Amino acid sequence: MLDRETIGLIGFAILFVLLIFRVPVGLAMIMVGVGGNFALSIIAPYLRFEPYLAQFKTLLWGTVANYSLSVVPLFILMGYLASHSKLSRDLFQGFNALVGHFRGGVAMAAIGACAGFGAVCGSSLATASTMGRVALPELERLRYAPKLATGTLAAGGTLGILIPPSVALVIYAIIVEASIIQMFQAAIIPGLLAVLFFILVIAVMVRLKPDLAPQVAVMTPTEKRRALLRLVPVVLIFGSIILGLGIGLFTPTPAAAVGAMAILLYGLALRFKSKDAGLSLTGIKSSILDTAVTSGMIYFILFGAEVLKGFFARAGLPAAMASWATDSGVDPWVLMVLLLMMLIVLGCFMDSLAMILVVVPFFWPALVEVNGGDYATAATAAYGLGLEDLKIWFGIVALVVVELGLITPPVGLNVFIIATMARGIRMGEIFAGVMPFFGIEIVRIVILLLLPGLCLFLPHALSGG
Repeated sequence: MLDRETIGLIGFAILFVLLIFRVPVGLAMIMVGVGGNFALSIIAPYLRFEPYLAQFKTLLWGTVANYSLSVVPLFILMGYLASHSKLSRDLFQGFNALVGHFRGGVAMAAIGACAGFGAVCGSSLATASTMGRVALPELERLRYAPKLATGTLAAGGTLGILIPPSVALVIYAIIVEASIIQMFQAAIIPGLLAVLFFILVIAVMVRLKPDLAPQVAVMTPTEKRRALLRLVPVVLIFGSIILGLGIGLFTPTPAAAVGAMAILLYGLALRFKSKDAGLSLTGIKSSILDTAVTSGMIYFILFGAEVLKGFFARAGLPAAMASWATDSGVDPWVLMVLLLMMLIVLGCFMDSLAMILVVVPFFWPALVEVNGGDYATAATAAYGLGLEDLKIWFGIVALVVVELGLITPPVGLNVFIIATMARGIRMGEIFAGVMPFFGIEIVRIVILLLLPGLCLFLPHALSGG
């Protein structure tokens, strides 16, 4: 006779098989959650199936009617409004005006634009897709080597998940009951570090092989001035949001509302000045509809995660995982490395949000236990961090690793997105262009693991802790 924990592990395995075969994430979670609970009711009659089904009357509403989640559609709307306002183009041209005269400068400008747009939409896949459409034609026109052009955009797209404000950070914070504002604060330095490292990779690559970027982009003084002027409002809008969140001037939901309204007004102002720029009524309608579809998808995944979490809890899987972690004497750093390696592998074929919802609730209790439990202090904890600091540090490191999975061979999702735009360029060549960025991401992960203070400095400094 199978025990509860075994049923839970079987359900966990079935979930990943379904995800590999591209079953929608939310649906896969619901199927495993409901099927697993039915199996539990057979082997353990006291875990009755009917009361479990009865909770569905209120579970969906209880999942989505959460004030903390109200920020999600607002951030998504902000991203779609920015995309339809063509702010991605303004970001690229503005950064190009700043660094385009350097060898490899247009690729560096693409990284800066990816970081800026990532601060709007909070999605790596959307950032890679949008900036690929904007920057790839320019890189091809200037005869950048295909592997540098495509590798830069695939890697730059990963910045969307971490640079605040980020939907993934919001969901993670809700799962582990961390402060959303502190998670945003903690992501700033690691995010800027990624931008710096990616630009350094491009500089080294074109220094070692000048033919990778043979042509330097030249802008006339008028073109440069116009590009920089268009960059200023974008920087002010997003800079004020990030700064306001960073210093605690406002909470995430009002920040997202202000950001969406500011982008809407700016897009309409551009449209008033020129019929070929800014935000049209069609763009506003598309933004609202796209926001509804994307938000519905996210909420459905969250509902599926609640169903799955109920199954795992009834199977006793998180508790069993925590007990195993403490009783087996496994080294805390070994557990951390294994978890991060799993995230890299999953990132090859799963969306970042799905990974967070599936993996974090499963492993988080074990991580807390090996660290010394809920009441461990920095002096007694295995990682040298109290519970609140562990939430922040692990969340940032986990999201950086999830980023890495998006460009990991053989099936990094960002690479596939860029490949659909770069006609005639082999996948192998794109992966070859990504590998230098992959290597520097490994370095960044090691630095963040060894120096938690890089993640914790701003939350502590801004809270006075």
